[in-house]
Parts: sequence; C-alpha cells; structure tokens
Amino acid sequence: MSRMPLVEPEALPPYLKAIYDATPEENWVGRHFAQAFAPNAALVQAYQAFYTPWHTGGAGVLEPRLKELIRLRIATLNGCVLCKTVRMAPDVVAEDEAASGVDDADNASFTARERAAIHFAEKMALDHHNIGDDDVAAMRRHFTDAEFLELAMMTGQYIGFGRVLAMLQLEIASCPV
Repeated sequence: MSRMPLVEPEALPPYLKAIYDATPEENWVGRHFAQAFAPNAALVQAYQAFYTPWHTGGAGVLEPRLKELIRLRIATLNGCVLCKTVRMAPDVVAEDEAASGVDDADNASFTARERAAIHFAEKMALDHHNIGDDDVAAMRRHFTDAEFLELAMMTGQYIGFGRVLAMLQLEIASCPV
C-alpha cells in the first residue's frame, strides 16, 4: 500500500490527471504515481521539465541510448518495476537490451564505452563510497570530462528517483486485478 494517500482521479490537478489518463489501465503503478504526487503536482511538473530534455530530449552531451541503458540498469538495481518496464527510448535501445541485456552487460553486444558506463552506474548504486581514482580514470578513458559529469549526475538522479518510488511503496501497492 502506498505511503501517500492516492487521490481519486477526478480530483487530480490537470497536469497529473493528464499523466493518469495517458497511463494504460493495467499500469497501476504508473497511475498510483500520479495519484500519490497530487499534493505537489508542481514538483512533478518541474522535475519532468528537467528530466525529459536531459534524458531523451536532446539536452546534454551524452547520447540518449547511453542514458537509457544506464536508467534501465539502475531500475533493476533499485528493484523499480515501473522504471524497468517503461521504454523511454525504444528507437535506440532494443527490447532484449532493455529487458535483460543491461543486467548482463559483459555478455551483451554493447560497446566498450557502454559497458564502462553500465558498470560505473552499478558501482554508484551499490558501492559509491568505494569509487576511487582508478575508477574515475578508467571512465575518463571513455568519456570527456563533460560526458563523465553528465553520466554521474544522471546516474545519481536515476538512483534517487527509483528509491523515492520504493520508499513511498508505489512499487508494492496492491494490484487491483
């Protein structure tokens, strides 16, 4: 059960009502997200105004494919079903890569740069206190300084948002089926 009250759909602010209405009925987690954030719709709107351009809207220096691979790997590590099932860049990340490839990067057909980014994101999610100079130097062999900073910032954002959803128990709310 969600730790936040789930506002009835007809009482949602317009921005969240549009999200709720655009979410397929069977995606109850996505609908619960819109309902749970009703007390602060402006927060969601501002967050998405930041997130969307940086993730898939062409802002930044990293290619959308790389950001989507990282987002999907973090979704698995966070145990975020909603994040893992959403396809934000289906035109640049194939379904098999999204569903399982990111979770076994060394055995998938990723580039060395993509594998490095996925492994770095894993370490940020699981063992960030032990990221050392050698880890950063290895990343800088694959990424410019600007790219590395964007990768680290986006990875942190993916980790944080997925954990907010888990903390609010939006992932384990009872399924209406």
